[in-house]
Amino acid sequence: MKEFWKRFFPALPVLLVLWGAMFSHSCANTSQAPTGGRKDTIPPVLVKMNPRSYVIGVPVKGAKFTFTFDEYFKVSNPRNIFLSPPQKTMPKYRVKGKSLIITFEEPLEENTTYTLNFYGALQDNNENNPYPGYAFVFSTGDSIDSMYVTGSVVDCSTLDPIKDATVLLYTSQEDSAVFNELPVAATKTDEWGYFCIRNISKGPFRMYAVSDLNNNNRYDPDTEQIAFIDSLVTPVNAVRDSVYELMFFDMKDTTSCRDRKVEYELSMFRETPSRQFIKNHGRKTERSAFISFNARNAHIDTMWIAGVSPDRLITQINLERDSLEMWINDQRSIPDTVNLFVNYLKTDSLGVLSGFTEEIRLGNENPRKVQRYVQEEIKHTDTICVFKLNADPKTVELDGFSLEFEYPIINAWFDSVKYIVTNPRNQEEEAPFTYSRDTLDVRKYKLIPQDPLLPGHGYTMKIPQGVFRDINNHWNDSTEVSVSLPSDANLSTLQLEVTNVHHKYIIDMQDERKSSIIRSYIVTEDRSLVFPYLTAGKYYIRITEDLNENSYVDSGSLLDHQMPERVKYMKINDNPLLDIPAMSFVTQSVDIGELF
Repeated sequence: MKEFWKRFFPALPVLLVLWGAMFSHSCANTSQAPTGGRKDTIPPVLVKMNPRSYVIGVPVKGAKFTFTFDEYFKVSNPRNIFLSPPQKTMPKYRVKGKSLIITFEEPLEENTTYTLNFYGALQDNNENNPYPGYAFVFSTGDSIDSMYVTGSVVDCSTLDPIKDATVLLYTSQEDSAVFNELPVAATKTDEWGYFCIRNISKGPFRMYAVSDLNNNNRYDPDTEQIAFIDSLVTPVNAVRDSVYELMFFDMKDTTSCRDRKVEYELSMFRETPSRQFIKNHGRKTERSAFISFNARNAHIDTMWIAGVSPDRLITQINLERDSLEMWINDQRSIPDTVNLFVNYLKTDSLGVLSGFTEEIRLGNENPRKVQRYVQEEIKHTDTICVFKLNADPKTVELDGFSLEFEYPIINAWFDSVKYIVTNPRNQEEEAPFTYSRDTLDVRKYKLIPQDPLLPGHGYTMKIPQGVFRDINNHWNDSTEVSVSLPSDANLSTLQLEVTNVHHKYIIDMQDERKSSIIRSYIVTEDRSLVFPYLTAGKYYIRITEDLNENSYVDSGSLLDHQMPERVKYMKINDNPLLDIPAMSFVTQSVDIGELF
């Protein structure tokens, strides 16, 4: 027996390995390739820094900070290595192994508290897991400022959060500071539009938020959006380790992100230009042209085209009064270049509106041939009065039939237009309708049935040939459009009871993505609004306060200290999305006075 173990014991380990290999082979899943192990979902972890945070007495020249992580990483967004207060040039960085080294290309300010923020700047090398962020605080003096303020930045129209907006604080009370000076403190908003500016003095401050497309930490009105708080901001809270708002969270952690305290909400808008001048102009066709102004509410005293009788010029200006179209109602041949004269209030070199007459040469880039020798070159639409007749089954009750001409018409016989109702027994009957021209577009008309529309009936608008003549002396072809109310039994209706109305409001129903307006109303008093023919889904009810009653949403003005007109979304149990089930009639009320 002893002789047996002496002979076979040295081979025992080999036999065990072979047995294990045979067993593992028999149990292996040969239908799948190796998975490579669990996916790395852990972001880099900061394990060392030199010097430590809250260091004081940092030299204003030659300062260097080193941050070492537990794994290799990459800088995915350099602009989010953000220094507050910012310098003219961004901090300089380089990656050495697992360390990030930060230096500065210009001297720091003396006796100043700085915060170096890494939110959204770093990712690991393998799975692109984002580093949640860190705020490194240091001072070039012998003390650290200890106050902070919080807030959020939202779009003034949609109230959606704005990511990567730059929030700026100034001690200067001058409005020009945000144009010309660097702030005394700044930060960027996260994906929730949230910000916290930490380790600042007791203030008070002026607070702004800008889109900062060129990363210069100033406001550039020609290209950027802005928001501001129209009062002084004085911090009331001190930095402590336990402060919830100073922590960094995973942006997918909805509960934690929403629980953060918001002291100031800034509504970002595109500022209405204040300098007035003719910005653009052009000749659209032989008999039409346009001019556009830099600012809204252009004041035009007179305008004329050389060689054209004033009563032969048709003009219209849009609702915002910053764009004007014109047509020449003259059958004579129009020169390829005409001279337009506009007498209007223009901003002079001192920034004052004063009367000015501007001459504009309008050239026809695509001159029509006076005589065509090749018959194939003439299109049918070149010889008729072109128009579109449309009706939407979901809005025909409210909006009727829309009639839009390519050119203004100079003769119209609406009495010849026929509106036919077809009942379920296929019997036809002519019915009354009214028509009106759009107050803002001389080429658009509405044809509104006078009697209520009924399910199961058909409605046809018939336009015979030769009842309209446009400025080109062309007559229309005949056409007809038929429509019936939606008959899908799955459609639903919302009836909105609007109460406590003291001003003019614009009420829009939007889809779930806020990409389109389903139906819009303007209200000046308490009333019921009906939103019919809705497919099952989620909708927003947006309400805009139209205090100046001009029927459109006004933007803001920084220098005039004018905020954009306020927008609110109707909420049910703090949820702005209204869930409309199929085959339902939903009644909901909204107290406008309470909402605003």
